[in-house]
Amino acid sequence: MEIERWERSEEISDAEKKLIQEIWSRVYANCEDVGVSILIRFFVNFPSAKQYFSQFKHMEDPLEMERSLQLRKHARRVMGAINTVVENLNDSEKVSSVLALVGKAHALKHKVEPVYFKKLTGVMLEVIAEEYPNDFTPEAHGAWTKMKTLIYTHVTAAYKEVGWAQ
Repeated sequence: MEIERWERSEEISDAEKKLIQEIWSRVYANCEDVGVSILIRFFVNFPSAKQYFSQFKHMEDPLEMERSLQLRKHARRVMGAINTVVENLNDSEKVSSVLALVGKAHALKHKVEPVYFKKLTGVMLEVIAEEYPNDFTPEAHGAWTKMKTLIYTHVTAAYKEVGWAQ
């Protein structure tokens, strides 16, 4: 079952961590552009996600979204959080704490349905695979699949911790 597989975080091997970090170093060099591409794809594919963003929830045109300073700012924040996770893949406590902060803020302050993290991390993988096709080997895809599951599992654990009720 897809949902059961998503709920269980597989251990990321040292070789996979290194692969994730190598690819991420190239992605993060273009942090804002890649982040904006990820958010635009996310909002185009899942327009209901825009409801949580008063500044750009009425934007339909991807070019208008691309020019939005608020969207760019949020893209930098998202990429910064992912960067912190990637940089600290060998420190599980740091990863847990960063993703717990993200999860709690989105549950309590922003009231975002946790399923959007599953959707966003899926879009993140698509965009990275398309923009860095030479780096995105089958091994890289497997490592990044574990990474997106790690993000989703930790974020949803924070939702459960704060008593999120859908």
